[in-house]
This record gives sequence, structure tokens and C-alpha cells, in this order.
Amino acid sequence: MPDASSPRWSDLQRPPLDAAALAAALTRDSSLWRTVDVVPEAGSTNADLIAAAGQDAPEGTVLVAEHQVAGRGRLDRVWTSPPRAGLTVSVLLRPDVPAARKGWLPLLTGVALAEAVGESTGVLASVKWPNDLLARDGRKLAGILAESSGAAVVVGTGLNVSTTAAELPETGTSLAEVTGGTVDRAPVLLAFLRALERRYLRWVEHLGDPIGSGLAADYLRWSSTVGSTVEVHLPDGSLLHGVAEAVDWDGRLVVRTEAGTVDLASGDVRHVRPG
Repeated sequence: MPDASSPRWSDLQRPPLDAAALAAALTRDSSLWRTVDVVPEAGSTNADLIAAAGQDAPEGTVLVAEHQVAGRGRLDRVWTSPPRAGLTVSVLLRPDVPAARKGWLPLLTGVALAEAVGESTGVLASVKWPNDLLARDGRKLAGILAESSGAAVVVGTGLNVSTTAAELPETGTSLAEVTGGTVDRAPVLLAFLRALERRYLRWVEHLGDPIGSGLAADYLRWSSTVGSTVEVHLPDGSLLHGVAEAVDWDGRLVVRTEAGTVDLASGDVRHVRPG
């Protein structure tokens, strides 16, 4: 991984985000987003916003880190990215919906991110249950992590933007790798947060109902998991093989196996892979 101070990664190639411009553009006409903070470095944006939620930070607080040094994925997996190479953003939400419906939040976020990436860069992505955004070749563009703290939910997103093949695992890719060109992070971030706001407010208006809000139908359109044969790795080391038939009302993956149908929450699995 190149040193952040290397001239190879100049501000022209990986420019910093303009916090004031982002805040002005996002909050001016928003009924959700209240503050947008961009920090040079953070341990974990999710952890920082969970702490803020405990201090009664309002819904609609957004935290972006130019460099995250202790990022976490689902099941406490490590997530890292070079400075200014990606978008590392967490949002604080306080959805007034039944607790069981909150399992749809990372799925909702994935749909919003897929829409924003397509709108701002032309990259056609798909959502992999429960928390990944994939390029058309199946490599990972982004991961999403939702964590609850009382009535609050913090949703964090890590999107690879200018990350190079040498900086990525074999299973990962970035917007720059897919497009073959330079991608400005600011329009992608604004498009994502605006899409997230639209979908979130409609979902809350329908009390978390994925059918009435239209979220379930839209998720199926973006999903690369539902309808496919999958291999599910469980925490105890065992495997399930079957067909992912649906996502239920609580955001659980419904898998038809030879032994019958199994409903899986995100915490029930370690990996879901093509079968």
C-alpha cells in the first residue's frame, strides 16, 4: 500500500472533500440531514457516531472520514482503505418503526448506494445480501454495516473509489478500476445521501413496511442474491446449500434447501457465496 505522503497520491489525484460545500449542498433542502462533518482521520466512523448517539446527537448526523484507521465490517472484520481513496461515511438514524423491520436498513442503504453509483458514475452494480455492493464481475465495491444503540441505528458505508488493484484484495474492486478513469468522490457522496434520504423517509412513513414503501420490489431488482443458488457459511462452520428465494418482511434471506426452507438473519451467517 503506498505511503499517504507519496507524490504518487497528490491532491490532484485524490483531492480532499470540501466539508463546507458538501454541508451546504446537502442540508439546504433536506428534511433529514442536519450536519455533515468531514474529519481527516477517525478510528471508526460508526463507533464515533454510536458514542454521539449516546450523547443525544440528532437524527440526520453525518460523519465522513478521509482516512479510517480502525474500520470494522460485519462480524468485526477489519476494513481499511488508503487516505482519500474511498468514501467512508456513517449516518445516525432514529427510525420509528417496529424493531424487527430495522433489519431492512442495510438493505435499503445498499439500494440507495447502487442507485447513486449508477447515477453519478454510470457503473452498474448489484446488492449482495446482506451488506455488499458488487460490480458486474462479482467483485466487491462497498460494504455496509448497521449497528443499533438504543433507539438509534448507525449505518456505515465504505465504498472503494480510486483504490487501485494493488491496494485491493483479489475479491475487491473500485469505481476507478471499473470505469478506467478518475472519479470525483463528492458527487457520489451527495447522490448517495440524497438517495438514502428519499428511501429512508418513505420507508419510515410506511412504518418500516418493505412492501408498502416499495423497498422490497426495488431491492429484488438490484439483488444479485435472490433467485440464485447459494452456499451459506454458518458461524459453527457448517454449510447450507440451496436457492435464495426471497427476503422476508424482516430483511431475512429465505433459502430453500433439500431439508426445507430456512430464514436467515445477517447475524446468523458468516458468508453467503454463489453456489
